[in-house]
Amino acid sequence: MTLDDTDKKIIELLTDNGRMSYVDIGKELGLSRVSVRERVQHLAKDGVIEKFTVVVNSEKFGKQVSAFFEVDCEPGSLVKVAEALANNPSVASCYQMTGPSTLHMHVLVEDSDDLEKFINNELYALEGITRVESHILLRRFKSRNGLKL
Repeated sequence: MTLDDTDKKIIELLTDNGRMSYVDIGKELGLSRVSVRERVQHLAKDGVIEKFTVVVNSEKFGKQVSAFFEVDCEPGSLVKVAEALANNPSVASCYQMTGPSTLHMHVLVEDSDDLEKFINNELYALEGITRVESHILLRRFKSRNGLKL
């Protein structure tokens, strides 16, 4: 699917404010509410817009510690490890990365005690992991809440 400039601008506006009304988008772009609605419906139907959601401030939600992990796995265990981690409520995201069967993972927990419990009881308990490297977030300068066009 090829996106025109109007579609890109609609996506940009919705990325900045997912609750922006079709009327307000239409005013911004010189389109009718119906035209905006049809374009958004097509973007959703074609999979360009995957879903509408809420972005929660994890710290205000009680998750004070944000940590990133590089997890190397035995090649035959990667999918099993990834699925187990993806189903863990502390794991915010989990991706397979290039390299020797590496997963990249973002974890949100309440405090350092919870991080220690996660590492010892959840992560190290999984079979097939060969190496774990962790980094604790100190300060966020930018966070992506959608594609900036």
